[in-house]
Amino acid sequence: MTPPDDGPTRDDAPGEVIGVRRGLFGVRGSGDTSGYGRLIRPITLPGSTPRPYGGYFDEVVDTLGQALEKADTPVEIFDALEKIVVYREELTLHVFPAHLQVIAQTLRDDPKLRFELCLGVSGVHYPDETGRELHAVYPLMSITHNRRVRLEVAVSDADPHIPSLHAIYPTTDWHERETYDFFGIVFDGHPSLTRIEMPDDWAGHPQRKDYPLGGIPVEFKGARIPPPDQRRSYN
Repeated sequence: MTPPDDGPTRDDAPGEVIGVRRGLFGVRGSGDTSGYGRLIRPITLPGSTPRPYGGYFDEVVDTLGQALEKADTPVEIFDALEKIVVYREELTLHVFPAHLQVIAQTLRDDPKLRFELCLGVSGVHYPDETGRELHAVYPLMSITHNRRVRLEVAVSDADPHIPSLHAIYPTTDWHERETYDFFGIVFDGHPSLTRIEMPDDWAGHPQRKDYPLGGIPVEFKGARIPPPDQRRSYN
């Protein structure tokens, strides 16, 4: 199994710049005075990592590739993955949505892998990454081999559908509901994809970065603090 010619590139090369962040929190036009407005830095995602990945990471990738080629519906690992990233000593497999379930099933069931535990689902919103604005991240752990790996899937705002892993990892039940509730990612095949924190009639998804900073006034020792979107701006 060898990577294609356009496979992983060097990790020390510049990553993908998807936008520019201004201020400490990237908030603009809200009147919120928190953060340092003159702080300007690019938003960069890490690029693909070349081999060797280090530690047990090479063995995990090789074993996964061999297992996928022997699956009921064989698939080449580099057709199933967008990229492989080792960043801050963590291995992340960026998976195309269509191959998420077979990747997860293989990682769970292959005796040389045995990632039995999914530790949850985290949503991430990159509003400047056109066509890939919403990400879902699954941290997996092998109790048998004491190893960790992460799966990451990216979809667009216009089509925020990701196959549910509930049938493979039942512990993702509430986590997928929470990610749907706060980010609007739709997990196809989930048995009951409803809001879990916000009221059923709530408009929008509060942890997205384009969600307004509105709110209610707060009473604090006799003072009335206006919500963030109504505070005075100092420009």
